[in-house]
Amino acid sequence: MNANFWNKAAGLYDFFETVYNGKVYREFPLKVAEFINAEDKVLECACGTGIISRVVAPKCHSLIATDYSEGMIKQAQKNNQSLNNTTFCVANITQLNYADETFDKVIAGNVIHLLDEPQKAMQELERVCKTGGMIILPTYINHEKTGKPSFIVRFLKRIGVDFKMQFTMKTYQEFLSSMGYSNAEYYKIDGKMPNAIAVIKK
Repeated sequence: MNANFWNKAAGLYDFFETVYNGKVYREFPLKVAEFINAEDKVLECACGTGIISRVVAPKCHSLIATDYSEGMIKQAQKNNQSLNNTTFCVANITQLNYADETFDKVIAGNVIHLLDEPQKAMQELERVCKTGGMIILPTYINHEKTGKPSFIVRFLKRIGVDFKMQFTMKTYQEFLSSMGYSNAEYYKIDGKMPNAIAVIKK
């Protein structure tokens, strides 16, 4: 992933998402939060500007929200100053510095399709998740009807977003199944750029 690009994009990310894809941007974090309980210790990877953090933190015991981009972490801290049970820090999703089975819930939002080594990231997410816990993976997808990148995806590629993969709901399910996660449950938030939420029970 290109940290420099995301550092520069951090200040405009929320504005862009709200203007173009506001319905999905508002709704998918609320769906993620439905799986969080009061006693949960939660790890969030690729927290971006903290759009998921702000709805998950009030529902859980504690939240560690991480991102590869220092600029995104600074924006997330700025956006979520009132959260008193949350720590924001820079981290690499493929090399997490946490012990095995540390967290009840592990979230990685809108990042799997951007990674050079998604399998390695999934191994890390599973490693730090407690047995009996959940890995929650909201990911932007293309519309099933065409399967082709939308105008906005093509635009984002032009300005520097490096998509390693692009999914429809079907290919997202196939991708996770190919890595052994055939037990995942899926939820879809429809909009201009839909979001598919995979929930994997460990």
